[in-house]
Amino acid sequence: MKKILIVAATAGLMSLAACNGGTTNTTAENVADSHEANAAIYDDAADNTSNAAAADVLENAADVEENAADAADANAH
Repeated sequence: MKKILIVAATAGLMSLAACNGGTTNTTAENVADSHEANAAIYDDAADNTSNAAAADVLENAADVEENAADAADANAH
């Protein structure tokens, strides 16, 4: 009886493993989405400021967020 249970459990686990076609790192995708949203916020803030120095800082922050989004997206696959 124990052998039958072990064989059945092994077959079940093997069938589950066979069904798994590939995984996607949804956490990395969510992080990338968050960085992209932050970049958009920084871009909007840069567009809405009349101070050129502040606009440059905000645009640089947007670039940093976009780079972080690209890195996170690369890790998602």
